[in-house]
Amino acid sequence: MLDNPAWYSLTGPHAHFAQANGSARRYDPDISVFVGLPDDRDEQVWADLADLAGPGVELPITGAEVAPPPDWEPVAKGTGVQMVDDGIDARPDPEAVVLGAADADEMAALVARTNPGPWRPRTFELGTYLGIRRNGRLVAMAGERLHPPGWTEISAVCTDAEHRGQGLAGRLVRAVAHNIRSRGDQVLLHAAASNTNAIRLYRQLGFRLRRETTFAVYRTPA
Repeated sequence: MLDNPAWYSLTGPHAHFAQANGSARRYDPDISVFVGLPDDRDEQVWADLADLAGPGVELPITGAEVAPPPDWEPVAKGTGVQMVDDGIDARPDPEAVVLGAADADEMAALVARTNPGPWRPRTFELGTYLGIRRNGRLVAMAGERLHPPGWTEISAVCTDAEHRGQGLAGRLVRAVAHNIRSRGDQVLLHAAASNTNAIRLYRQLGFRLRRETTFAVYRTPA
């Protein structure tokens, strides 16, 4: 299931966020960029996804690495890592505040400044997001994204440049992990393989490498 987390999220706990066509799934585009495809992907699956997304749309393809048909244009490709909880010292943080709709503009601005990964206007609806403020300004954040059954992904871990080196990211990851565990779920996350500083931090916090993965973006046929 963790080899194809978007699919199992969209057909499981996040089914209420899903748009569907045949065997293809995608999140509401205002919530997330991710799509879900079954483990076995034939030409009809790709046709279903193309019809669902529309022509000339860039889509991230994750999970089992099966190449789309030739009329899908490759846009970008990279290597990532998937890491899982291996003894995180999860605990609440007294300074962390729950973020929601009232904080949407601040969250989007922080993501724009720090670029932790894909973000959409309603991404915060995927789960609980926690933040830390300094002088009233949101300077660090982490939250929940993909949700295959029994698991929740930590995502959008980011800190403003002038507040890095203070341990804020680690504190928020521990706090989000505490929330996930309190529901009985297990914790996972993804990172770009090139982001060695983040991977080092996650190892220190108690994550272990589960697998390398491929992040690819393709454009649907015009």
